[in-house]
Amino acid sequence: MKKTELAIGLIERLEGAYPIAICSLDYDSAWQLLVSVRLSAQCTDARVNIVTKELFEKYPSAKALSEASVEEITDIVRPCGLGPSKARDIHACMNVIVSEYNGKVPDTMEALLKLPGVGRKSANLILGDIYGKPAVVADTHCIRITGRMGLTDGTKDPVKVEMQLRKVLPEDRSNDFCHRLVLHGREICTARKAKCDICPCADICRKKI
Repeated sequence: MKKTELAIGLIERLEGAYPIAICSLDYDSAWQLLVSVRLSAQCTDARVNIVTKELFEKYPSAKALSEASVEEITDIVRPCGLGPSKARDIHACMNVIVSEYNGKVPDTMEALLKLPGVGRKSANLILGDIYGKPAVVADTHCIRITGRMGLTDGTKDPVKVEMQLRKVLPEDRSNDFCHRLVLHGREICTARKAKCDICPCADICRKKI
């Protein structure tokens, strides 16, 4: 089976298992998603959602957050871990968005990657979820599962995984596929052990066959 055929088969099975594919981070706007995904580094989405509820209530716009001090932001985001560094990135990022983009998050990979604290994972999430553009979010679930499934060569390099997946995934389904991998990775194809006996993809997954 070619990788493009494998990709379609896996997409269809995951669509059946997880009909609703949405980001597990809570947000109402692009700038909020940028903040949330920065806080999610080495932190659970559930905890991030608790922290951002307070953060966004206190600072309801990118401008408001840019005008807060790094110390004020740190006090709120500290439970997410790496509080000072995340707060510095968030503060700097919001300042650039306000000063250079009039409060609007840019919609190109090139521009997004120039924002403080924004890497390809964050940029892809914005492009896919906010702007509806083809995106591949190579997070830990995506890297682990696509390697097991045989869609990638097993590399742990996020950029290499992204580029390999872009070659085999249909552009209009790639973003949702990555969201479903997160759900699948939490429930079935976990880091500790793949539960192949109950996996909806077991009949074609290369780890299983």
